[in-house]
Amino acid sequence: MNKSKQKIPLSDFDYVLPRELIGQKPIKPRDHARLLILDKDSGRIEHKHFFDLPKILKRGDVLVFNDSKVIPARLFGTKETGGKVEIFLLKNEGKNIWQCIIGGKVKVGQKIKLAGKIEAEIVSFGNEKIKSVKFNCSDKKLLTLGETPLPPYIKNKSKLEDYQTVYAKKEGSVAAPTAGLHFTKKLLSQLKKMGVQIEYVTLHVGLGTFEPVKSENILEHKIHSEFAIIDKKTAERLNKAKAEGRRIISVGTTSTRTLEAFASHKKLISDSKWVNIFIYPGYEFKFIDGMITNFHLPKSSLVMLVSALAGSDKIKKVYKEAVNKKYKFYSFGDGMLIR
Repeated sequence: MNKSKQKIPLSDFDYVLPRELIGQKPIKPRDHARLLILDKDSGRIEHKHFFDLPKILKRGDVLVFNDSKVIPARLFGTKETGGKVEIFLLKNEGKNIWQCIIGGKVKVGQKIKLAGKIEAEIVSFGNEKIKSVKFNCSDKKLLTLGETPLPPYIKNKSKLEDYQTVYAKKEGSVAAPTAGLHFTKKLLSQLKKMGVQIEYVTLHVGLGTFEPVKSENILEHKIHSEFAIIDKKTAERLNKAKAEGRRIISVGTTSTRTLEAFASHKKLISDSKWVNIFIYPGYEFKFIDGMITNFHLPKSSLVMLVSALAGSDKIKKVYKEAVNKKYKFYSFGDGMLIR
């Protein structure tokens, strides 16, 4: 059937969430977050905690994490006229130029003063939201001025380390790969000792990950692009595990999208590239067998992704159960394992 004539309604991925269930602060200790377990074949649901994972996973299982590190991307400045401006760093284009979202009216050539004699100049407009901005300092210096880029639904200020995974390594994300926030170094050590294989890929998370889909027919949605990397040795180890029939469990939607974007005929190709894979019901997974993830925003591409893995009806049932059991949702919320 011609894709243009097909339709998957956006309303299929909507649900009602009481505001008080949106997580507003980090769960401490991290591994004390609740963990809903869904068997994607039978639909059976169990309720555990992240610290139970060593009892839930088995020797030979493979967990794949996204090791991207969140940068302090939110900056504040003042226009020459005195007006306040918020600058949100999105993508480093090199030579001290960044793609940014600007809060406030600006024009090309306009200069904005930041703290410490740092100055920003508007170079060009990409679209109505994104501008290219040149700074008169190094990227390292610039990032010392920034604040934690928390999502708008989190009203409490939080430290950057609270919005950072314990294994974060490669700077470049403007939002955390939040499924990984539940892991502690102790839990990772326990999993390794019991024979769970731990692997890392990289996808630098952009703001588009969390934006609701607006097309009434989701097939008309144009998904954002994000830069991802899988190195040769990691791909070789993961391909070996897959060939041996071991379970590949991605930690987070970003790890999932990376693995699936780099997979061809159930085999990973090592590469570094921009990916814009859109996973929704009907998609046939090439590499992963299961996923650990948080509870996502209504009408988001992330709800569509988990629905593709487990089935829309099962995900609706799970989300209803999570609301009834008062799980916490979104970035600082609890999580689920789809297996």
